[in-house]
Amino acid sequence: MFNLRLVAWEVTRACNLACKHCRAEARFEPFEGELDTKEALALIDEFKAVGDPVIIFTGGEPLLRKDIFELIGYATSCGLRSVMAPNGTLITLENAREMKQAGVQRCSISLDGPDAKSHDDFRGQPGAFEGALRGIDYLKQAGIPFQINTTVTKQNLAYFKDIFSLVRELGAVAWHIFMLVPTGRADAIRDEIISAQEYEEVLNWFYDFRKTTDMHLKATCAPHYYRIMRQRAREEGLKVDRETFGLDAVTRGCLGGIGFCFVSHSGQVQPCGYLELDCGQVREIPFSKIWESSPVFLNLRDPSRYEGKCGICEYHRVCGGCRARAYTMSGNYLAEEPLCTYQPKTMSTKGK
Repeated sequence: MFNLRLVAWEVTRACNLACKHCRAEARFEPFEGELDTKEALALIDEFKAVGDPVIIFTGGEPLLRKDIFELIGYATSCGLRSVMAPNGTLITLENAREMKQAGVQRCSISLDGPDAKSHDDFRGQPGAFEGALRGIDYLKQAGIPFQINTTVTKQNLAYFKDIFSLVRELGAVAWHIFMLVPTGRADAIRDEIISAQEYEEVLNWFYDFRKTTDMHLKATCAPHYYRIMRQRAREEGLKVDRETFGLDAVTRGCLGGIGFCFVSHSGQVQPCGYLELDCGQVREIPFSKIWESSPVFLNLRDPSRYEGKCGICEYHRVCGGCRARAYTMSGNYLAEEPLCTYQPKTMSTKGK
């Protein structure tokens, strides 16, 4: 059995921002069909039945859900670790203290530029940058650790060192970079997706950059990093273990359907938030049964099902390619990763 390690739960799709890359195409008004409090509490019990996952309470904007602290408090009482992903603009000192009391152990706040102009343009709302910084200050006052998430686009690629300087100055415990997946509202900005070669360069830069800081850095929606990490470590004579590379040494690039999944506001279970495949509805099938027997999840757990070069790549078990990018760019979630330049050894020797 594959234990659920992490679940991203879209507790609401309502949001006060209109970010260019939003997979949910969120709007301020709540969407129809959101799980009610009773259904949501029952779902937390189901999470517990298949492991001890970290629950990411996300949205939309999770602070727009009225019973959010009841849900987090219940998850905490069940012994589950709760983290939260607000955009920062709705955080007040009062609700930051409520987060702390309910058991939120970390918040992630997104900053996609080093200043108000760049961030606000991406987030679709003047004042979003200042609002996020204000929210971060309230989190600090309430004693809640926070990480910064940054989505990589052609627009902000040149400013990554400036963004990191801001992240460090703010006192974040981690910086996670996200590679853009063209789904939801992000489908309209496909021209902002960096090329496969730029992707490779960014992840090699990230490998080198992580040596310059003690802050935890993580590349998300970037499974190739786990291949690059091993290639570079081999070149440098390093052993890929937890002592040298932390949790990156013992995790896999794409965990969708393997150790991670996403639950939508209406109870649709998916491999991840960017891969909109209906693997089952929790209102109709117990979550634990979906997790254990969804045909999509079973396919994702079987290396022989993968197609193209991902199916024969020697780094498959540590990478796996981004299944959401494969789906949105080719229509087949088991196809090869479309933004990968690496040629597996079996391919390079075929013509010899």
